[in-house]
Amino acid sequence: MKGKQTKSSFKTKEIISTSQPLQLLHMDLFGPINVLSISKKKYVFVVVDDYSRFTWVFFLAHKEEVFDHFVKFSNRIENEKGLKISRIRSDHGREFENAKFDELCIEKGYKQEFSAPRTPQQNGVVERKNRTLQELARTMLHEFALPKFLWAEAVNTACHVVNRACIRSQLKKTPFELWFGHTPNISYFRVFGSKCFVLDESPKVTKFDAKSLPGIFVGYSTTSKAYKVYLPNSKVVIESINIKFDEKVLEESKEGNSIVGTQVEKPTQEIELQPQAQPLVIIEEPLNRVDDILIGGETHEEGILDTTQNETPHDDPQPQPSPQPVHEPPEVLREVSSHPLTNVIGDPREGVRTRSSLHQTIGHCAFVSQLEPKSFKEANVDPNWIVAMQEELNQFERNQVWELVPLPKGKQVIGTKWVYRNKLSEDGIVVRNKARLVAQGFKQQEGIDFEETFAPVARLESIRMLLAFAANKGFTIFQMDVKSAFLNGWIDEEVYVQQPPGFVDHFNPDHVYKLHKVLYGLKQTPRAWYGRLCTFLLDNGFSRGKMDTTLFTKKRDDHLLLVQIYVDDIIFGSTNATLAQEFSSLMSSEFDMSMMGELTFFLGFQIKQLKDGIFVNQVKYAKELVKKFGVEDSKSLDTPMGKSANIDADEKGKPMDITLYRDMIGSLLYLTASRPDIMYAVCLCARYQANPKESHHKAVKRILRYV
Repeated sequence: MKGKQTKSSFKTKEIISTSQPLQLLHMDLFGPINVLSISKKKYVFVVVDDYSRFTWVFFLAHKEEVFDHFVKFSNRIENEKGLKISRIRSDHGREFENAKFDELCIEKGYKQEFSAPRTPQQNGVVERKNRTLQELARTMLHEFALPKFLWAEAVNTACHVVNRACIRSQLKKTPFELWFGHTPNISYFRVFGSKCFVLDESPKVTKFDAKSLPGIFVGYSTTSKAYKVYLPNSKVVIESINIKFDEKVLEESKEGNSIVGTQVEKPTQEIELQPQAQPLVIIEEPLNRVDDILIGGETHEEGILDTTQNETPHDDPQPQPSPQPVHEPPEVLREVSSHPLTNVIGDPREGVRTRSSLHQTIGHCAFVSQLEPKSFKEANVDPNWIVAMQEELNQFERNQVWELVPLPKGKQVIGTKWVYRNKLSEDGIVVRNKARLVAQGFKQQEGIDFEETFAPVARLESIRMLLAFAANKGFTIFQMDVKSAFLNGWIDEEVYVQQPPGFVDHFNPDHVYKLHKVLYGLKQTPRAWYGRLCTFLLDNGFSRGKMDTTLFTKKRDDHLLLVQIYVDDIIFGSTNATLAQEFSSLMSSEFDMSMMGELTFFLGFQIKQLKDGIFVNQVKYAKELVKKFGVEDSKSLDTPMGKSANIDADEKGKPMDITLYRDMIGSLLYLTASRPDIMYAVCLCARYQANPKESHHKAVKRILRYV
C-alpha cells in the first residue's frame, strides 16, 4: 500500500440529481488575473445552477467581496424564481468557508457542502465552467488581437451567447430555456471584436463634425437593450443602441494586425429591432469524464461552448438587428481527456511558496511594460500603460474625487499631467506599471488655492523603537498600505483642474473637474490625507503620540496596539493578536487597503522577524548606493577610514561638485540607520559640505568602497 496507493477514480453519473432550479448551486472563484480588467477587477466569482446549468459570473477586485455579491444574488434570484435555494457547494476556500457564510446558511436554511481537500472532481460542474470560461475568453481576445484588459468583456460575451446557444444533452434544451421556460432569441448576436460606429450624441457636435465614433464591439449590456462598445480613442467602454457594424473587416485581425488603432471602414449595417428568430443549436453527447459522485451532483459535458452569465438574465432585453443568415456550425470537437482541470496549475489561493513562484513572477512580468514613458505620447502606444492610466481614473471614480462641471467665471484652472513609474519587487523585478495623474501644483496661489501644507512623517528613530519594543514583547509587526491614499483627503478650497490628457470627455471637452478631494501634486495634499486618517483613528479610540504625532496607540486591559504611519504606509502590531486583526478590519472598512502581511521591507529596510529577535539590514539600498555613485567595480576595503586618516578643511585643495558631495553624504547618512560602523566616518565628512574638496570626495568614496 505504501508504495502503490493511488487516488480513487471517479465515474460519470448518467442521472440528473436535481429536478428544478435552485435545488443546488455550484460556486467557485478563480483568479487573480494578472491583467486587471478595464474596471480594475481581477477575480471571477462563478455560480452555476445544477438543474439548468445557467451560469452567472461576477467580477471582483478582492476575494472578500464574494459574500456581499452572493447575498445580493441569492435575494434577487429567489425573488425572481419564487423558489428557495436548497444547497450550495464550493471548495474550502476562505472566501466560502467563514463565519459570515455559516451565519447566512443558518439564517436562510441553506445546506452548505464542500468538496474534499485537493479533490476538485467533487465540484466538477463549476470547475469545468471555469476552464471553459478561460478558454473562450482567451480565444476571443487572441483571435481578434484585442487588448488583454478587455478580458472581462470577452467573458461576458461568451457567457451571454452560450447560455442561449448550448444544449444540455440530457434535457435537449438550452440553459436559458430551462431557466425561463421559453426559447431564446438570438437574432441580435454580433461578432465579438467587430468594428463599428457609435453615433456621437454630444451636444458639442457641429454640423460639419464627424457624426460617428469608431469603436469595437465587446458585448451586450446586462441592464438595458444595448450593445457594449470599446472606444480606442478615449479608452472607455460605453453602451449604446445607435450603432452601425462592419463585420467584413475581421480578416485583417486574423493576419496579426490589432483591431485597436486601425482605420475603421465604411459601415455596412444598422441595428433594427426584428421579430424573434430560431436559436443556433449546438448539441454534444455526454462524454466520459470525472464526476462529483461523492456528494451527488452531476457534471456531464455540455459542449465546447459551455460558459457563464454575469447578471440575472432578462427575457432577451437586447437590441435585435436585421436577421442574418445562420450558418451550420462546424463539427463539434470532442473532449478526449478524462480530467476536467487540465489547464489548472496549482491552486491560486494557496499561500505556500513553491518552485512555481519563479514561473508566476515571469508570467506576471509578461503583462507589464519594462520601460517608463517620459510623456503621454509615449505611454499612449503601449497597452500596458493605457491600462495603468485607466486604473488610476477608476480610483478617482470610486473615491468620488471630482465632478465634471463648466468652469465658473473668474476661477483659475490648474493643469494636470501623467507621471509613469514602474513598481519593483524586493528583488528589483518590475511587477506593476503605475500611472499617476498629478496636478501642476506650482500654479497654485497661496490663500486662494491652498492654506496650510505641513504634514508630519515618522522618524527612523520611532520605527526602530517600535521594532525593538516588538522584539522585547515577542509580537509580530504587520504592514499595510492605503491604495491611492491622497485621494481620500477632503479639500477645503474650491479648486478646478483640467481633464486628464488623453481622457477628455468627448461630450464636454471644454468642461473642467471640480475637486471634492485632494489630488496628487497639490500643495495641501499630504496634510489633507494626514488629517483624514488622524481623525478616523482618533474617532475609533486611538491616542496620538505627543512627541511623534504619527504614532497611534490603543489600550485594552493589559494589551497594547501600536500603529506607526509613514504617509500611506502603515505598520502595526499588538501584544494581543485579536487587536491587530480588528485594526486590519477597521482600516479595510474605511479605505481601500492592500494587506502586505508580515513586515519584511519598509522604507528601504529589509526586516526579518524571528523568535529570538528582529533583524534589520539595508543590503538592497547599499547595493543601489554603490551602483549609483559608480564604485560597484572598485576593490572593496576593510575599514571606512585609513589608519592615518587626517580629514580637515583642506583650504588649498581642489574644489569639487557641491551637489554631488551633498548627495553622497545624505545617502550615506540614511544608511547609518542600520550601519553604525560608518557613523563616525560619515559625520566627519559631513562637516565639509559647505566647501568640499577632492580630498573629502576621496574619503567619501572610501566609505562607499567599504560598504
